Amino acid sequence: MALYLVRHGRPAVRPGAPPHEWELDPAGFDDVWALRESGRLPLRATWFCSPELKAIGTAQLLTESDVGVLDELREHVRTTGDRIDDFARTVRRAFDDPEVAAYDGWEPLAECRARVVPAVRRVLDVHAGEDVVLVGHGTAWTVLAAELTGTAPDLDRWAGLAMPDLIVLPV
Repeated sequence: MALYLVRHGRPAVRPGAPPHEWELDPAGFDDVWALRESGRLPLRATWFCSPELKAIGTAQLLTESDVGVLDELREHVRTTGDRIDDFARTVRRAFDDPEVAAYDGWEPLAECRARVVPAVRRVLDVHAGEDVVLVGHGTAWTVLAAELTGTAPDLDRWAGLAMPDLIVLPV
């Protein structure tokens, strides 16, 4: 059995709006459908997703199965819609010092970890012996993968994630 962590498809960026308000960009639907048809996702699984619209939209395109929405799976909270010139560097700073907000309006990464990891552990406990697919966000999945594998966060993998993309972890 495995845990499938799907990063959402390409969002329709709305300048000035915080990322949690962005919807899935219809121009990226083909990429989501390509993942659906790739054979990389299990045929039978329990599905959950983040409450963010881009994650819900991705899940709806990936499966005909019921998908539970879990608030705890939302992304590392970024309440500002500011354009950040070096976004990758700012995210890396969040990982370097997870107890401190890396940018004004961002939650400390430790708070994301404290929300996401226990929620996923509960899902895995309840659905032991099953494949589980979670549709959400790259930063949250990077934190989660590090916690579940007991390794350092793989920031190179984070930087290389496509929209959508998939991380598979044995459980």
